[in-house]
Amino acid sequence: MTLVIAVVALAIFLSLTMAGAWLVALRTGQSGWIDAIWSFATGVFGAAAALLPFAGGEISSRQILVAVLAVLWALRLGIHIVARTAREGDDPRYRHLREQWGSAFRSHLFWFLQIQALAALVLVLSIMIAAQNPAPGLQVLDWFGIAILITAVVGETIADRQLSTFRLDPGNQGKVCDVGLWSRSRHPNYFFEWLGWLAYAVIAVDRTGAYPQGWLAFAGPLLMYWLLVHASGIPPLEGHMLRSRGKAFREYQHRVNAFWPGPQSGTGAAGNKEDL
Repeated sequence: MTLVIAVVALAIFLSLTMAGAWLVALRTGQSGWIDAIWSFATGVFGAAAALLPFAGGEISSRQILVAVLAVLWALRLGIHIVARTAREGDDPRYRHLREQWGSAFRSHLFWFLQIQALAALVLVLSIMIAAQNPAPGLQVLDWFGIAILITAVVGETIADRQLSTFRLDPGNQGKVCDVGLWSRSRHPNYFFEWLGWLAYAVIAVDRTGAYPQGWLAFAGPLLMYWLLVHASGIPPLEGHMLRSRGKAFREYQHRVNAFWPGPQSGTGAAGNKEDL
């Protein structure tokens, strides 16, 4: 299979998958399913791309490793989003888009999801580039990449669990979750999500310089950073929190970094805690 055919096929499949996600969202009225479908699709097609036999020989241990990492990431994130959607209903970000787009919501959402398919294609290609690194055996950077991805998955799982535990406490209703990892970053789940994509870029790099195209895999974490920090992640979510909570969330913004974990910048108001 040539590279061009593989890329075109992946693009078509991802586009069709997100068209299916569009139909699911419209028929169920719950846009949260979109993110679950996107997560599963990115992981499954990423794993498939990792295992493509471009060299015509046997599948390498690195290809198998990267495919397994992609599937594990997709299962963890996808199952989490499925459970959250079933429990909480429509995602507030998509709800705001519905209000903003009005009667044009259906058509705007379709093309919005096609943009998501394009973003998924970039991420899938980053996975494929990492898997196709021709360096023999597993190198130091492979193990470093594994360590990064495990750290990312564990960190995101802890952040999600801390938030869920906080929400389940009736005494915390209407408060900002600034405990645990949430006291170090307003969006620790997003930070660890980005960190996971950095793992593939690390695996793709060949220290000998024999695989210069491996550096293209950094398109994955760069794109994910832009999406999370400047596009579909933090901006709409924090806009929702400011509209619904106001002063309490603004004080949280002043105390805690938005993305990069770090020490709190001030004490803030101890009683103003709010669920994200």
